[in-house]
Amino acid sequence: MSKPPSVVALDGPAGAGKSTTARGVARRLGWSYLDTGALYRCVALQALERGVALDDGEALASLAAALDVRFGAGADTRVLLGVRDVTAAIRTPELSQAASRVSAMPAVRAALVDLQRRSARPPGTVAEGRDMGTVIFPDAPLKVFLDADIDERARRRTADLRGAGRGESLDDVRSQMSERDARDSGRTVAPLKPAPDAMVLDTTHLALDEVIERIVAEARARGMGK
Repeated sequence: MSKPPSVVALDGPAGAGKSTTARGVARRLGWSYLDTGALYRCVALQALERGVALDDGEALASLAAALDVRFGAGADTRVLLGVRDVTAAIRTPELSQAASRVSAMPAVRAALVDLQRRSARPPGTVAEGRDMGTVIFPDAPLKVFLDADIDERARRRTADLRGAGRGESLDDVRSQMSERDARDSGRTVAPLKPAPDAMVLDTTHLALDEVIERIVAEARARGMGK
């Protein structure tokens, strides 16, 4: 019987640097990268396009169960929904808020659990989301929770949006982020929180390379990766 893939479970709120860090760690370890947040964003995108109410748990769960999502390999960070490239479409502030509402639905989360677990690839996967270490991969040998001051997280997200040609103000982004923090942390199913055995990193004053290096060093100290 083949050995199951090892997992680095990386969680944290929006703007803490999860996606960039997870991709960097995956490259350094020679592992695959799993962006689980993209799954909820794709469900939200389909719901908005098909006129499905974001509080209709049963209908949303049906969308989630039939989800056909593929991720690019290696340096390819594209997200494909069916044959359509939705990489940019699922990263707008509007989709972020919709995805947060969708992810609060217990039926949706239940529908995506097996898909997320099956998406781990040997020899290992860096899985990024909000309940990787607490729910999806509770036995992961390394769990990391990234956090940062909300003002710094809002600044980072605003810079990303402006780099993509969007003009949201810092105040608007901070307000949306605060609202999402409250929703993600306060939901009854799989709330955003560090696993009891997680390595907690405050990235407010850390450079990206430093964050990646700390996680890679910890992983290798535990015999993981190249």
